[in-house]
Amino acid sequence: MTDVIPLLITLGVLVFVHELGHFLVARWHGVRCLTFALGFGPKLLQTKRGDTVYCICAFPLGGYVKMAGMAESADDKPEGKPDEFPSKTKWQRVQILLAGPVMNGILAVVVMTVVLYQGAEVPVYPEQPPVVGSVAEDSPAAAAGIRPGDRILSVAGREVDTWEEMILSVVLRADRETEVVLRRDGGAHTVQVTPAALGRYDAGDLGVGPVTTPQVTSIASTTSSVAQDAGIQVGDVIEAIDGREVTLASLIEEINASAGTSRTLLVRRDGARRDIVVTPLLVGDVGMIGVALSPIEVRVVEPGPFEAFTLSLEQNYEWSGLIFQTLWGLVTGEVSVKQLSGPVGIAQLSGDAAARGWVEFFALMAMISINLGILNLLPIPVLDGGHIFILAMEGVSRREFSLQLKERLMFVGLALILTLMVTVMYNDLTRTWVERFMLWR
Repeated sequence: MTDVIPLLITLGVLVFVHELGHFLVARWHGVRCLTFALGFGPKLLQTKRGDTVYCICAFPLGGYVKMAGMAESADDKPEGKPDEFPSKTKWQRVQILLAGPVMNGILAVVVMTVVLYQGAEVPVYPEQPPVVGSVAEDSPAAAAGIRPGDRILSVAGREVDTWEEMILSVVLRADRETEVVLRRDGGAHTVQVTPAALGRYDAGDLGVGPVTTPQVTSIASTTSSVAQDAGIQVGDVIEAIDGREVTLASLIEEINASAGTSRTLLVRRDGARRDIVVTPLLVGDVGMIGVALSPIEVRVVEPGPFEAFTLSLEQNYEWSGLIFQTLWGLVTGEVSVKQLSGPVGIAQLSGDAAARGWVEFFALMAMISINLGILNLLPIPVLDGGHIFILAMEGVSRREFSLQLKERLMFVGLALILTLMVTVMYNDLTRTWVERFMLWR
């Protein structure tokens, strides 16, 4: 139930906004709308206002707006009335069809603008060059000979300038041999790596981590706080101790072993570096300086409204690029269909996000919304993009296709969608309780 409620909220909002786009533009062009439905199947709740029946149906995995003149069978032909959908110009019909996906895109931008406007602490390393700081034992990277200090230049022929780009390039290539180009000792070095499939969604992973430096997140206010007396501040990044670079683990180990001994910390603050001398106090049987530390450096993002809107556009652009990359990977076979997810997967993601707070829940909703908008534009009959494709072909051929031909195209599109639905449902089930009974896996 904890997953079902967030799923219903997510699908309800996204489907409503999508269908509202079709409905508003259709009404704007003078098309009579007969039904505005959320869900499919038997109507659970309905009311009629004017010419339109507004209803909620039993199966909440979609929705539709039925417009006058939209023939559903050979016996259901348009009458040629001016308020029917087929009576409008092709350009007007294209606008009506485009309105749903466009509304999903607008929703994604608006929701992410609100989310980003809240501000957050974000890791610094995703925007930094992908220089390897650590390599996990028995990982694909270790087997391929990747070492700390290597700079990853490209993955599967795609140049990567940041950790975020590198991760996105790898995540879709689980269990597929991948060419990785490194810069090592001033020269290029190419290795073949097969990313491991991790998690319920088989995300590709090399087993490498960035160079990390601990950051001060809080300082004890007691009189025994060595850090406070020494002038350490929240947000300081500790890069070295006595001239030796440190990670969180090595810094804690050094401090714990140094009770009563002066140590020099190299601290970075506001882009400037300074040395701070501390003498850890003996607390129990270890040395302490009175700070809480994060293993990675973070920065506080507090954008204004316009900056939040700009960041939202950039985020949705990146998501769109990843969607197209995934779709192309499915066509070429570089992306496994096992990484696709359906309603159960969305329910799990929505439930997990809702449990972490409304900010993450709405961020997920924005990401699903832009996915829904783009996928609906694919030139597959049944989808909005398929209808637009048929209108475009009719425009090129300068004739209207027969209803029988359109029915055949819709049948093909429906078969593709059903195949996709079976695939994603299979994936969803194998990620949950069914997998334990699948002895062949």
